[in-house]
Amino acid sequence: MESVCDLQEGMSTERAYEAEPVPSLSETITVRSLAVSLVLAVTLTVVAMKISLNSGFLPSLSIPACLLGFYLSRALIRMLDYLEVSHLPFTRQENTVIQTCVVACTNIAFSGGFGTFLLAMGGSSAGVSMKHDNNIEEPGIIRMVGFLFLVSFAGIFIIMPFRKVMVIRHQLTFPSGTATAHLINSFNTPQGATQAKIQVEMLFRSLGGSLVWSIFQWFFSAGRSCGFRVFPTFGMQAYRHGFFFDFSMTNVGVGMICPYMITISMLVGSLVSWGILWPYIETKEGDWYPRNIGQGSLSGIKGYKVFVGVSMILADGLFNFLTIMFRTSRTMAKRRSQPPVLASQGNTQPFQCLNAGSNGGAMDMEQQTTTAKSFDERRRAQVFLRDQIPNMVTIGVYVLLATVSTLVIPLLYRQLKYYHVALVYIAAPLFTFCNAYGYGITDMNLSSTYAKIAMMVFGSWVGIKDGGVVAGLVACGIMMCTLTNGGDVMQDLKTGYLTLTSPRAVLISELVGTTLGCIINPIVFWIFYKVYKTGGAGGGDIPDVPYARVYRGMAMLSVGQEGLPKHSMLLAKVFFLLALALCLVREVASRQSWPMRRYIPSTVAMAIAFFVPPDMPIGMCIGSVVLYMWERMDPRGERMLSPAVASGLICGDGLGSLVSSLLTLTKATGPICIKFLSRGDNEKLDAFLATLPAKT
Repeated sequence: MESVCDLQEGMSTERAYEAEPVPSLSETITVRSLAVSLVLAVTLTVVAMKISLNSGFLPSLSIPACLLGFYLSRALIRMLDYLEVSHLPFTRQENTVIQTCVVACTNIAFSGGFGTFLLAMGGSSAGVSMKHDNNIEEPGIIRMVGFLFLVSFAGIFIIMPFRKVMVIRHQLTFPSGTATAHLINSFNTPQGATQAKIQVEMLFRSLGGSLVWSIFQWFFSAGRSCGFRVFPTFGMQAYRHGFFFDFSMTNVGVGMICPYMITISMLVGSLVSWGILWPYIETKEGDWYPRNIGQGSLSGIKGYKVFVGVSMILADGLFNFLTIMFRTSRTMAKRRSQPPVLASQGNTQPFQCLNAGSNGGAMDMEQQTTTAKSFDERRRAQVFLRDQIPNMVTIGVYVLLATVSTLVIPLLYRQLKYYHVALVYIAAPLFTFCNAYGYGITDMNLSSTYAKIAMMVFGSWVGIKDGGVVAGLVACGIMMCTLTNGGDVMQDLKTGYLTLTSPRAVLISELVGTTLGCIINPIVFWIFYKVYKTGGAGGGDIPDVPYARVYRGMAMLSVGQEGLPKHSMLLAKVFFLLALALCLVREVASRQSWPMRRYIPSTVAMAIAFFVPPDMPIGMCIGSVVLYMWERMDPRGERMLSPAVASGLICGDGLGSLVSSLLTLTKATGPICIKFLSRGDNEKLDAFLATLPAKT
């Protein structure tokens, strides 16, 4: 007869690993883990940079980092076995270290501001070429590396004193970190290893196909507006307004990862803005804004695009900020009224195995689950609390980093004074805690919202004459890096807690990954940026960085921009109120469980579509359609393999873009130009060719 202990074994994760000793720090952070982390960090940083520049946001790369880290480590072990070289066994703790290091590196592609505040300082985002203007600072690789090293580590150290409060005492969920931990725990079982092998094989097939397709397209992009990326899928009229499929596998992969409603919301936003609003405003050229002013000037059509979209993002950010602060305050108040119970507390006596036929066999499943959970929590808390990291050390390092940044950042960006930087670092710990706590409850990282508030405050403080635009963007960057890295560390600590990885190993992995990110990301960005500046292949890999314009517009608003086009502020106020109303309806529908809540679009996704050309939402919709059809035909296969396929599509396209970028930097061009013309242009071309003398 089956005993209760047998049932517990099926419910407890740590029971499966009970016989395995917890590896020491030297057995967790190994030469093998660092080598694999370096390879994956370089590869996935290219992907992350491409996504961040094109869209302004970065989906989590934890899944491909876990998969590839597991697969490459196992492949390295097989090679060492073949060479008869002794090695340590591969553990889930080492898998956690690799994932933490790689994600810490790739996340700097977003938090470092390469697609946001750094490019927003440049003349291209401002629509001018004045390099000596007080509100213009062009990107420079040396300054970028120095700035990242100054601001990327402070958030890691200031959040460490709160790790026990958030992870053990309050037991915050941190959904992304928890999901990553479950994935790692499942990989390192015999069944999980088999599944991981299938997933990695599918990932490499998808990556290879996407890479070959991306390189194949380069051969047909000999000039501007050449190649498959400018294929007029829905006709020339739709193409002129940006509605076409550009055959970008990155967009298809992102569409397979994003929820259906996000993709649909972006498509709706494109139809409203690029299909209706912008074409109507263009008919007012010469009345609402001057003629022939150029697409890059905020005094032209760009002014409407920036400020209308910015108003919607601000409305969504304000609403979410207030909502999460309300939820967080209420949750903390409830937990404060309850007696604190540490996960390590409770009955420390060994489990008593009772035969299911005895009185103990009447124990219901809920009690069994509680017992197994209690065992897991005690073991995890024991490992989590074993490595003591003195709070005074982490606080002292934060103070040291803040002091150095206060002295050096004003030398890099003269518009921001030392007392401005000092004030940012004084306020950062409070905001870092609030952001990480909200992150743990809702899985929403509001670091960009706090950063925008800092931008508004310091931009208006400095003023436009003294370079308030750049000052606000730099303050925004300091706050974003500090808060984003602090939230990411807490997610990784939660992953480490659930995989029995010590906080010290997580901290070291985070520091190594951040160090790599401060070097690798600027180099990758500089390659893409140089291609963009020189025209790129087929018009450049980064023809437009929409979120840089968003941040530039916000900074201009903070200092009081003059010369804006007529009715732009009125439209911004109208869409601000509409966005607030939409957020309120969505929140009420979610709270009341209305059936219509699934069909209410996301405000921020719609707002992003106001900047991003429609070809991106169209590519994402194609990815969502593929995912939906796959789900209907093979639900089990879709759940297991779709993340791997999507990650492979994104990785392959990113690597293909890097290859084409390097070819462009060497002055190489594709041998063929494939171009699509309207019927009228074709007739003109035929008439012109008819006038040429025939060759004999």
